[in-house]
Amino acid sequence: MYRRSLRKRVAIAFAICIATLSVVWGLAFFAAIRLSEDRVLVNQLQRAAESYPSLTTNLRGYDEARSLPEPLREWGQTNPDEGLYEFAAEELHVAVVPVDNEQRNAFVVFDVAGIEAASSEDWWWLLLITGVVGALGVIGFGLGIVVMRRAVAPVWQLAKMVENIDLENLSAGDHKRIEASRFGDDEVGMLAETIEKTVERISAFVARERYFTSSASHELRTPITVITGALELLEQSELSTTDVEVVARIRRATLEMRTTIEMFLCLARETDDGLYEEQFLVMPLVRQAIDQQRYLLNDKSVDVEIDLIDIEIGDLSKPMARGHAQAFSIAVNNLVRNAFEHTLDGQGPITIHVDERELFITNQVRSDSDERHMSIEAASPNGYGLGLGIVQRLCERNGWLFSLRADEVSVAARLSW
Repeated sequence: MYRRSLRKRVAIAFAICIATLSVVWGLAFFAAIRLSEDRVLVNQLQRAAESYPSLTTNLRGYDEARSLPEPLREWGQTNPDEGLYEFAAEELHVAVVPVDNEQRNAFVVFDVAGIEAASSEDWWWLLLITGVVGALGVIGFGLGIVVMRRAVAPVWQLAKMVENIDLENLSAGDHKRIEASRFGDDEVGMLAETIEKTVERISAFVARERYFTSSASHELRTPITVITGALELLEQSELSTTDVEVVARIRRATLEMRTTIEMFLCLARETDDGLYEEQFLVMPLVRQAIDQQRYLLNDKSVDVEIDLIDIEIGDLSKPMARGHAQAFSIAVNNLVRNAFEHTLDGQGPITIHVDERELFITNQVRSDSDERHMSIEAASPNGYGLGLGIVQRLCERNGWLFSLRADEVSVAARLSW
């Protein structure tokens, strides 16, 4: 479609625009010069016609300064240098010419009275010229826009094609909308081809992601369900104390594995059928996380305090958050687990503050140098369980805010919605 490269087309466009403007301006100046010449000759001829049959000449020569017209005599006696002089008030132009081997000066006087335009006429001409110049400027600007639009039209077409692609819901055929073959072999064609291939790869990746999450969701949860069922059968049988403890550990490990699978599947999904816009109750999820992770405090003398700010005790109708309820449960479970797991014996209490817009979890740590180092290291994004980086990603996906503050005294995690 386009035989020349984009760089050459832009250069040609500039050259055409500049050449056209140069020709137009040259013609305008040439016309102005010719108009001025014709105007002077017409005025001079008209003045001569008015004095017919006694023709007078506007040019006169004077050999001495005292023979000059009265307004010029005093000036001529000052022995002016050779050159041209203008006396606007007297409407006279004077040329000083040296004669007699430059021993004295002669004078040529040109009387322009009636030839030069009046001041009011000059203003009209200035207004006309200004209008012409402005019109040429507008024409040049419009011409430049037209030429440049034609030069960069392929880029604009490519931008519109890319704009029409829904990046939030890529389909397998979205790459075909670009039609890189329409742009030839220039720079725009290369860019279109690259974008087309990139969108094609992204579309294929999204399709693989959807297939993986749909398949993995079933394939990974099935073994967990089987193990959970087997544990329920074991618990119904007569077990020794040691076996009961082993079954409890297996159940906790299974629960952690289920949570881990749900977490990674939640992060892997690009879309989740609008579940990121649902409203859900916060307190049931918080209490569920505390119950699931309470076993971590079995061998520790640590209390858990739940502070419901501006919320009546037992009122589960608030607070409410908006987003993915499963993602919120995963994030709260991770934060509660971190607090329970990294709080040492006797370093409680662990406080959980809940109000209308945020969840605040604080756990105490020791202040001596060894345990201070341990607590600060545990507070890093990669130090808690699966990592607070995962919690951060879940919050970003749902539009929540997450922050962590750690020092030698305490670690505080804040989750706002």
